[in-house]
Amino acid sequence: MSNTLTAQDLADTFDAFNRHDVDGVMKCFAEDCVFFTVGGPEVFGAKIEGAKAIAEAFSAVWAGMKDAHWDHHSHFVHGDRAVSEWTFSGTDADGMRVEAQGADLFTLRDGQIIVKQALRKSRPPFKA
Repeated sequence: MSNTLTAQDLADTFDAFNRHDVDGVMKCFAEDCVFFTVGGPEVFGAKIEGAKAIAEAFSAVWAGMKDAHWDHHSHFVHGDRAVSEWTFSGTDADGMRVEAQGADLFTLRDGQIIVKQALRKSRPPFKA
């Protein structure tokens, strides 16, 4: 990995999300990264620390929503910050579906993601 993360690197990461390829996703994440989830008990959602724990969290989403997908993703990088916009969709085991726009705000260091702040529209799930 170079010392500069690019918009193409982020596009490749989201393509890996859509393949449910945890190794492909984690290529851009530093070992000491932090992920703030879209939901959770705190004002920031939930905080997941470290590459291993984050990889497990991503894998849990795919296990719970076999069709999890991030469509229409677009990305830009500016210095040590980056943004990805996307539309998430997925259906849980109870047949409840989520479709909502969202974005990730990233903080970068040495060409890797050190903070992923996920934001998603608050749209209620509906029967698939």
